[in-house]
Amino acid sequence: MESTSSSSPGSPFDMVSGALGRYIPRGAAARAAGTSGSQGGDDGRPHVPAGAAPGRAEQILGAVNLDRDLKITRSNLDAPVFTGVEATTGSPFVDLLPPWDIPTVTRRLRQVLETGEPHVARVQRLRRGDGSELVVSMSILPAAPPLEGLTVSLIAMAKRLHLYAAETAIGTSLDIGETAQSLAQSLLAWGDVAAIDLDLAVWTGEVVTEQPQRRIRLRRAALVPDRVWPEGYVTPGDDLPSDASHLLSQAIRRDDVARAIVLPDRAAIERVLGSARLVRALVPGDRAACVAYIPLVLDGAPPVVLGVAEVWRRSGRLFDDSELLDLQELVARTSHHVDLARQHQREHTQVLALQRRLLPRSSGDTIETASIYQPATPDSAGVGGDWVNSFPLPDGRTALVVGDVVGHGLGAAATMGQLSMEARALLSAGLAPDEVLEHLDETVTLLDDAESGLAAGYSALGSTCCITVYDPVSHHIALSSAGHLPPILVPPDRPGGPVAARPHPGLGAEFALREPFDVYTFAAPPGSLLALYTDGLVEDPALSIDEGIGRLSDAVSAVHPWDALDQAARRVVSALAPAQQRDDMTLLLARVIGYRKEDTATWRLPARDDAAAEARAAVSELLGQWRIRDHTRNSVLLVVSELVANAVRFATGPITVRLIRTGHGVLCEVGDTGNGRPRLGRDGLLGDRGRGLRVVHGLTTRWGVRWTDTGKVVWASVGK
Repeated sequence: MESTSSSSPGSPFDMVSGALGRYIPRGAAARAAGTSGSQGGDDGRPHVPAGAAPGRAEQILGAVNLDRDLKITRSNLDAPVFTGVEATTGSPFVDLLPPWDIPTVTRRLRQVLETGEPHVARVQRLRRGDGSELVVSMSILPAAPPLEGLTVSLIAMAKRLHLYAAETAIGTSLDIGETAQSLAQSLLAWGDVAAIDLDLAVWTGEVVTEQPQRRIRLRRAALVPDRVWPEGYVTPGDDLPSDASHLLSQAIRRDDVARAIVLPDRAAIERVLGSARLVRALVPGDRAACVAYIPLVLDGAPPVVLGVAEVWRRSGRLFDDSELLDLQELVARTSHHVDLARQHQREHTQVLALQRRLLPRSSGDTIETASIYQPATPDSAGVGGDWVNSFPLPDGRTALVVGDVVGHGLGAAATMGQLSMEARALLSAGLAPDEVLEHLDETVTLLDDAESGLAAGYSALGSTCCITVYDPVSHHIALSSAGHLPPILVPPDRPGGPVAARPHPGLGAEFALREPFDVYTFAAPPGSLLALYTDGLVEDPALSIDEGIGRLSDAVSAVHPWDALDQAARRVVSALAPAQQRDDMTLLLARVIGYRKEDTATWRLPARDDAAAEARAAVSELLGQWRIRDHTRNSVLLVVSELVANAVRFATGPITVRLIRTGHGVLCEVGDTGNGRPRLGRDGLLGDRGRGLRVVHGLTTRWGVRWTDTGKVVWASVGK
């Protein structure tokens, strides 16, 4: 073996050695490797006693430099533990690996070359010249300048050190797949193949209980090493055959106590499995001849079995008692990490279900919408309070709402759901956007009190929201915002830009900062494109927020009128997404269509006793032009007559009558300057006189009231 040690203080070897030295004190490396007095190491060479002066004999770290062709340029594998590992200068690094690991490790090496992102702490086997193997923890790092290529650090994994390193590595992720994969990688120190099979309830995040009589279903969560497996063998994501799940669960639960079991040879394996089908599904190839099954047990009264860890070896390598104790210790130490990942998976599922529930379902007759929600990370720690919603209001208008609740996780998602549903209910009840924000502001403040907010470790103060309501008849949009970034409007005849609106503090601002919410009304001609979004889409450390909004304006302006909105939304998000996403990104695109002029009509009438007759005559003529069926025509005439008569009787004028022909029937609106709310009384009368709303209620599919700056509008929908 050729080896070159470098005394340069800036060499990659010294950099890695120095980093390791901060965690392993002098003299402790040999002790961590199992040194005690006169005992020898695994390679047959004596270790330095624990109290001896530090020297090369206690070194467990080696380093190898590679060029861009993945060939060894120099190495430092002088420690006795690396004896037999032939790191020859000029030879490919993959010559040190078992054949089945070469594709995976080569891919990892090239990935670090291309991205510069290190790949840390992979449990790996190296081939010695005598055919034996050495288990190491391998990290792949970009070479320190002025060198090019890679530096591969190798830490010889003595069993006790490996137990510590494995437990530390396994606890770094709350993703159940990554947790299972880390555990399987760590188990490779004791075998040639490792697999983790989890109870399906664990995999899906459900509550796991100790129920010995229930039928166990196991799903493969992890399998290492990464190679081409025989046809029919169970790989990650596959469910084990039902009889195999039952067999394994019964084997490890002998006498209702979870125990490890070992099948020492191929004959015992085939005898226990009992069929060629199960052998194909559970045995990783012809060379596998010995297996240890170790249950993943969650401590409790009684203990709960989460799944099974499998460690397979080739023939001639039986498990001894000390190895089984080490395996059980590692699995026992890390089972709680699997359960934490299960709980996290449950929260993740709940959060995503809530997010999906709040996304717009479909577009209406007068507006077309498409939305994108992209969390910062695939786990629930990155699923935050961004939300968008679009829904038709009962009076024919359409509400478009976007919000950004402070924080991430279940607390933010719960607040997001509450604010979203409250906004929808209030808008559907006829409140204006500014009035809705006033209610949301009060809700956020109430949620932050000592009992329900801060005591739970979560505060929604500072959350933002923007509400827009589109009127398909006037082709105008009313907007009110609480601390949110302005929407982008792209008219059909000119480039787009942000809607000019005065900034307002976010929801739950201090009393001294609170101001009345403003309502901005702007024209949106048919064919206009409106974009609502959250800050994650336009924030970039390299750009100002105005530049980010400008980029979004350009991207939305590039959407062609004939483009499908779903595809356009994906293109916009893809064009603006930063290389390293740090926040959730949400986008709602809306293409306004509105009603045609010939489908609407408006009349202004004085508040006189003959107003109802005048309205009835005008509406009758229009319904004849629209060729409305007699049954619907008679219902519309009676509804309009009653609403106008009530407006004359209980409100003040002038009175506005508007009729809209929709795809579902006719929408009637009667506006006045009164501020009283019409109510359907128990006696069927409006207030204390007349039949009023009782007639309207019986002839329509829905009716309601919305408030305006000058009074109110009573609307009623008559079906075909």
